[in-house]
Amino acid sequence: MLKGVHQLRLLCYNPILILFRKCVYYTEMRANMSMNIVCLDLEGVLVPEIWIAFAKETGIPELEKTTRDEPDYDKLMNYRINILKEHGLGLKEIQETIAKIDPMPGAKEFLDELREITQVIIISDTFTQFAAPLMKKLGWPTIFCNSLEVAEDGEITGYRMRVENSKYSTVKALQSIGFETIASGDSHNDLGMIKASKAGFLFKSTEQIKKDNPELEAYETYEQLMEAIKKAL
Repeated sequence: MLKGVHQLRLLCYNPILILFRKCVYYTEMRANMSMNIVCLDLEGVLVPEIWIAFAKETGIPELEKTTRDEPDYDKLMNYRINILKEHGLGLKEIQETIAKIDPMPGAKEFLDELREITQVIIISDTFTQFAAPLMKKLGWPTIFCNSLEVAEDGEITGYRMRVENSKYSTVKALQSIGFETIASGDSHNDLGMIKASKAGFLFKSTEQIKKDNPELEAYETYEQLMEAIKKAL
């Protein structure tokens, strides 16, 4: 009996066996990481909506309109820029609001866990001038986003998209070089990348968007979304 226990202990603590198990684990993990990329929206998924926060800060309710409400992004951004101009507001004022925004409860922990098991890219229609402080609070994940055109006095005069239909175009580009994408977002402008991916999920979306897209799985918690992503890997 003692001999058997001793052999069991040797088996359990055999460094070669432990190394083998680790190699199997990391091989499986690398396989997941090499083949899959999870593509996440930013605002409404990991952080609160920037424009809603700014609308509340300035007392301008017209700025609360987001991509959940308006599917035409060019129309929405031109609308925002005109309102900013009317009120004499620019990049500085928006950045002051962004500095006060924290990730949604549980977002960083969700992202940290996800990045341990697969590759993750945030694909957002926000702008480089907005993103940096939020990326710092999220642990500096990779983000693909757009850029604002800003005058010397800080007035936002326009914007430049990375590419037309940027979220959909990005996942298609990733797929063209051998990756399988899994996507999640909450708004109209996320639907393209969600539907083009091998698995796609709505997260904290509106009732109308969920109603209009009944074929898409919809989740409200990070635990639910994590479970769905793991099943899709």
